Amino acid sequence: MEDYSQEDWGNHSQDLHGYPTDQELDEIPVTKRTLKIKQESSEEAQKRDIMQNIVQILESVQLKWELFQSWTDFSRLHLSNKLAIFGIGYNTRWKEDIRYHYAEISSQVPLGKRLREYFNSEKPEGRIIMTRVQKMNWKNVYYKFLEITISEARCLELHMEIDWIPIAHSKPTGGNVVQYLLPGGIPKSPGLYAIGYEECIERPLSPHMERHSVDPGKEGRVDLETLSAQASLQVEIEPTRIIYCYLGIAEVRTLQQCLFLHFQANTKTFSKDWVGINGFLSQNCIVDPGVSPKSIYIKFVEVERDFLSAGSLVECLEKAIGYPLKFNN
Repeated sequence: MEDYSQEDWGNHSQDLHGYPTDQELDEIPVTKRTLKIKQESSEEAQKRDIMQNIVQILESVQLKWELFQSWTDFSRLHLSNKLAIFGIGYNTRWKEDIRYHYAEISSQVPLGKRLREYFNSEKPEGRIIMTRVQKMNWKNVYYKFLEITISEARCLELHMEIDWIPIAHSKPTGGNVVQYLLPGGIPKSPGLYAIGYEECIERPLSPHMERHSVDPGKEGRVDLETLSAQASLQVEIEPTRIIYCYLGIAEVRTLQQCLFLHFQANTKTFSKDWVGINGFLSQNCIVDPGVSPKSIYIKFVEVERDFLSAGSLVECLEKAIGYPLKFNN
């Protein structure tokens, strides 16, 4: 890394602090200032969650850290034109363990170019690293990367950036059968799609709740109201989460055609012998009186047909979510 004079050093330090002055803050109305802080905190939390997910992927494939020596290393042919998941790490003079500074999916810009930005002191990203090394906050800087295909990059985008869409269902017809109602706007183009279902996690009552079933001030007299509540609710219901169960590749057919075949054809051609995702969706349409079917969700992303055959898409998604896809095996 380049050496900088004390004057340059001061300029770099000032550039790192993009905070408004007291005068600027006074000019911002309180309501707008509060709204801005909430928006920024929400965006920061989202960025932090995405970065943690990327770190989880990098750790799951057990890559080795490489010591940064010169940013010209990233001009090497094997880095210059590849897409990748990469991480930047550091250690200190006091602790040799390498910790993550940053992690990113470089899906639009080649890895070599993106890494040069992080190790070039004239770029905002590189300036932060340069400053911390010069101030002896850090001892060495490292990097690691996992090459990915365009389709794998889009698969990770599907997971981390695209929201789930709930699938509505009709009222029971023919006794106890419901039908799925697919939303409009599903592209008539190739791509990737995922199907998931809402899981409700139940766990036993906590000791805290159990203790409150008896009024301690009445020496064993049972609080009838609490006891009644416990009788009707024997478990605590945790917040629901959506479980991925299938990743589809719309290569021969379009996204719209693939999803239609999964959801619309099932109720008309249902067979108890069906297995896999179609069997799961069909059986979910048969409900007992007064019982709703399991909540089903979809998400999709368009991908050029030529790219869909490259990469290991199911394994890519399984690494990202941390569990196997039930109906892709």
